[in-house]
Amino acid sequence: MKYFLLSLFIVMSLTLFSCDEGVDSPRGFSLPKGSIEAGKIVFLKYKCLACHTLKGIEDTSIAKQQTIFIALGGKKTKIVTYAELVTSIINPSHKFSNLELPEFRTPQGESKMKVFNDEMTVTELIDLVSFLQANYSLKPYQQTRYQYYPH
Repeated sequence: MKYFLLSLFIVMSLTLFSCDEGVDSPRGFSLPKGSIEAGKIVFLKYKCLACHTLKGIEDTSIAKQQTIFIALGGKKTKIVTYAELVTSIINPSHKFSNLELPEFRTPQGESKMKVFNDEMTVTELIDLVSFLQANYSLKPYQQTRYQYYPH
C-alpha cells in the first residue's frame, strides 16, 4: 500500500508539473503595461460599440449592428484575466464554438467578430486590453443563507 501511494504521488506530481511545459505553454508570456486612456481611443477607433456595449461609453457616430449586442465590463463572479481578454480579441472564436448563440456565429461556427490582427498594432492591443480590464470588477460570491430548522 505504501508503494502504491508513493507511485500515485509521483504520477500526480509529474502530471501537475508537466502541464505548463512544451511549445504551447504560456509560461514566460508577458506584455507591458498599457494605457487605459489610450485603450479607450482604440476601443472607439475600431468601432467596438457597433456590436458591444460598455457602461459609460457612447459614440453616436458608430452605426450599431441590429442583431449583436454583447455587453463588456461590469461585475463578474469570476476574475476576467488579461490573458482571456487578449485571446478574445486576437482569436474571438477560441471559446466561442461551445456557445449556443447562433446569431453570434457564422454558418461555420466561428465568431462573427471581425479579426483585427492585421490592422491593430501590438501597442493598441495592449492599451485596449488595459482599458477593458479596468471596466471589470469582481462581484463577491453571495452565499445562500439557509434557515435553521430544529428537529
